[in-house]
Formats: sequence, structure tokens, C-alpha cells
Amino acid sequence: MEIMRLVVTGPVGSGKSTFIRSVSEIEVVDTDRHATDETLLIKKRTTVAFDFGRLQFGPEMALHLYGTPGQSRFDFMWDILIRKAHAYILLIAAHRPMEFRHSRRILAFMKQRSQIPMIIGLTHTDCEGAWEAENVAIALGYVLPETRPLMITVNPTESASVAEAIITLVQHSMQGCLV
Repeated sequence: MEIMRLVVTGPVGSGKSTFIRSVSEIEVVDTDRHATDETLLIKKRTTVAFDFGRLQFGPEMALHLYGTPGQSRFDFMWDILIRKAHAYILLIAAHRPMEFRHSRRILAFMKQRSQIPMIIGLTHTDCEGAWEAENVAIALGYVLPETRPLMITVNPTESASVAEAIITLVQHSMQGCLV
């Protein structure tokens, strides 16, 4: 059986766990615990190791989805998960510009460890104060449009939106698009 491993990463509250729960065919394996740091300002529970979900595409192909914790103190899990991945999506909450710097650090961390296809998924684009994709790209250091990774809008609470993001990521991965 062929298994494709996709990593879903991003800051706390960007929608990683929800993204995986929206499409997994199995009950998602999670390591959510009560938040004990500044994360508590955003949500009560947070991932401390990883989330795992699966999509089966016939008897010979499966897609494994791994969600990373959002806090830098768990970056050892980012390292473990990205090393075996075939592609990843960086989720960014477009309405929380104070997290863009952290998103940039996650992106640099992932790129340093693995040169695999990736896309950026903007979440919370319907919230007050959400930034446009162009401005998020610039905040991430992609000033020139031709150097930017593929950016899409995704709603982690809607399975159709998540499925579309996964299809985009898989197609991007199969095209061998490295960023």
C-alpha cells in the first residue's frame, strides 16, 4: 500500500486540529491537553504532540494527515513529523497579524529541514480584521509575487473546503513544486 504523509502546521488557533477532524475517516488521534501558557488567551485546549487522521483512497492508497502543535516549545515534534512528510500546508489565521512572525518562523523551520512541496492556507478570512492574502505574503517575507508559495483560503470547519485544500496540496506535490 502506498501512503502519502501530509503535515498540517501553523500557530496555535490556526485550525490544524479542526482541519484534520473535518476530513478524517477514522476517529482522530489527538494529544490535546488543557492550555497552561499564553495559549489560554486563544483557547482552552491545545495539541502537545500531534494529531493524526487518515483518508483511504481504495485498497492501495492512503493519505495520512499529521497536525503539529502550534507552540515553539514543541518544535521537536515539528522536526519529527516533517522529516517523513511528502508535503505540508501551513495554516495561518488571517485575522491575527500578531501571529504572522511566528508563522514565518515555522515556515523557516520546515524549509530548513525538508525541501518538500508546500502551500499556505489562510483561515479565518471572514473574521473582522483579516488581512488580504497579498499582505500576509508580504508579512511572511514574500515581497515578489513570483517567489510566493501557492496561497489558498480554507475553512477548517467545512469538510468540502478542507478536501479542496488537500486536493490542491496533493496536486501541487505531484507536480513536484518545491518552494
